[in-house]
Amino acid sequence: MAANFFRSLFPRVKAEEEELVDPQTELRAKCAEDHHTAQLFARYQQCNDRVNSRTKTAETCTEELFDYLHHLDHCVAKTLMSRLK
Repeated sequence: MAANFFRSLFPRVKAEEEELVDPQTELRAKCAEDHHTAQLFARYQQCNDRVNSRTKTAETCTEELFDYLHHLDHCVAKTLMSRLK
């Protein structure tokens, strides 16, 4: 009885035969090729390499990572909603 109740709340959706692709993944790959995004990623990689080359450091690359992810998500958000079905 409870199973029928939950099925009525959450109906099963059958996907088409084609393999579903997450549009966010595609857009992130496309946005990562953007010049400014690539610069932010390079800045994060430089920081990460610098931190990993030291044995004792209090430096973290949080700011660089957040800058990169913020810009990447901003780029993706421009077109993501229009691509959702």
